[in-house]
Amino acid sequence: MKYRWMIWLAVVGLIATSCKRDKQEVIASGMFETTEVVVSAQSAGVIEELALEEGDRVNAGALLGYVDTTQLYLQKMLLYKNRTATQTHLPNVTKQIAALKESIANAKTEQLRVSKLFAGDAATQKQVDDTNAQVKILEGQLAALENNLSINISSIDAQSSAIDIQIAQVEDLLQKAHIVNPITGVVLAKYAEQGEFAVAGKPLYKVANPDTVKLKAYFTGDQLFDLKLGNKLTVASDYGDNERLYEGEIVWISDVAEFTPKTIQTKNQRANLVYAVKIAVKNDGYLKMGMYGDVVDTK
Repeated sequence: MKYRWMIWLAVVGLIATSCKRDKQEVIASGMFETTEVVVSAQSAGVIEELALEEGDRVNAGALLGYVDTTQLYLQKMLLYKNRTATQTHLPNVTKQIAALKESIANAKTEQLRVSKLFAGDAATQKQVDDTNAQVKILEGQLAALENNLSINISSIDAQSSAIDIQIAQVEDLLQKAHIVNPITGVVLAKYAEQGEFAVAGKPLYKVANPDTVKLKAYFTGDQLFDLKLGNKLTVASDYGDNERLYEGEIVWISDVAEFTPKTIQTKNQRANLVYAVKIAVKNDGYLKMGMYGDVVDTK
């Protein structure tokens, strides 16, 4: 008796569901999907920490772990030492040219004295020429020294700049050793564990945001004329004997036709070519990736 009662309830539920869907014309069908992000290691080293498990909800920007950075830190310290050592070779320009400037000042004083003596017929032309030549020689030496010092300083500055770039590269690698979650969502899969060795590009985990999902439905060419980005559509999904309706918005329309997927039904079953359309739906927690859904006409 109990068995017959259960069969009767199942039949009634099936009939009720069938009748309910019959009142709604199915326009297109598809599957729910979401954007999945595979987070990979950006630097090589032992994974010191990876604080997440499958099913965990993680926020965008959250620091979830890091890769060993000992060698990078030591390399950075060595570069700092090299930069300091390089900068100690910078010449003291003021000190190195001070003596020569003093010699030039003395030579000009002598030049002026001899010039006055020559004006009073107390010095010869040769003495005047000698003092003038001495001033020119010293000024030439000063110009050459300043040029050499400038070249030396430029060379040392270039070496220091190159070291600064190397330091910036190491700091970038140190930053990339941090495992930072890119989007708010749920961890779908974990591919690595603490203590394992990571190389750049090695997948660590996969995360997706289930709050907003997209129904990738397929429409025939005739239906496409009534669709445009931003259009509101009603999306239906069955949960056993229950059906849930959602408001969706068209966010993407393919401009390339494709053959109808075998698992998808269209309004015109004879249509061979269809266009994929993505409809964004706010998830209330019931929609799961890979579930089938329909675009329905509730009028």
